[in-house]
Amino acid sequence: MPLNEREQRILEEIERQFYEQDPKLAETVAKTTLESVSRKWQRLAAVGFVVGLVVMFAFFTRYTVVALSGFIVMVVSAGWLAMNLRRLRGEGSGSGGLAGWADRARQRWRRDR
Repeated sequence: MPLNEREQRILEEIERQFYEQDPKLAETVAKTTLESVSRKWQRLAAVGFVVGLVVMFAFFTRYTVVALSGFIVMVVSAGWLAMNLRRLRGEGSGSGGLAGWADRARQRWRRDR
């Protein structure tokens, strides 16, 4: 629903005040996109995966609990990366989570029968 003229003026006034009060933050917000934030999280997940892999292999024979922790970090990082990539591609929009999975499973079941 579009804004009426009064609401549009109020929004423009808020935006002008925002730029006047903190121009650095306003510039950062203007430049930030979903893709740039997503790329940052993807890099963090990839680093987490590599760290988990190194920890798992380094402590596999001596400290099994530490190696298991490394494996858990790897799995969580891989899941985080996959979820982030799916969201960025747009597959997760509207049909994400358990409900989306259940819908896809029902569709496959009906198609295979």
